[in-house]
Amino acid sequence: MNATASDVRTLHVARLHLVTAASAVAVAREFVHLTLRHWKLDDYAADVALMMSELVSNAVKATGFYDRQPMPWEITAQHVMAIQLRAVGDELYVEVWDRSLDEPVKQHVTADAEGGRGLHLVEALAMKWGVYRPPAGGKIVWALLTTTQLPNPALDGSTLELRVPDDLKPQDGPTKNKASIAMMQRVLDGLRQLL
Repeated sequence: MNATASDVRTLHVARLHLVTAASAVAVAREFVHLTLRHWKLDDYAADVALMMSELVSNAVKATGFYDRQPMPWEITAQHVMAIQLRAVGDELYVEVWDRSLDEPVKQHVTADAEGGRGLHLVEALAMKWGVYRPPAGGKIVWALLTTTQLPNPALDGSTLELRVPDDLKPQDGPTKNKASIAMMQRVLDGLRQLL
């Protein structure tokens, strides 16, 4: 059986490791905007950036410094998260890994509540969302959108150029390695589902 051009689904993946600090949210948003501009999916940037912001905020709450910017000596090799955008054909995944095993919980919010709407926003914008438990450990919270156009990055060898502030570059170590392996497992499991 031969695959036709319409059967072929392209795969595009962009990933970034960050320190689990509240200031990582702004870098994650910029990562989304640059990546989707590079993939020529700019029309989805606002919604995807909002979803990424909410998922990153939850990861920071679960494993990092949510209420303040940490001092450099407070940041250890444990304070790592990984963010990933993955496009498979017309499916666009927003994925955030953190080392916590705790499930994210949708909060019951009232009209005057100042927070707690993050997963409600993700649910409203995404086709579906969930939690993936990679064999490497931790969890990946993901959200899925479908696009009406396919990613179409330039084939000229150009790459993304996102400058990550030094205070948000995580230390190398077992947690960062686990994050990398977990995100790659997510990609591989996604590819297996295509077979």
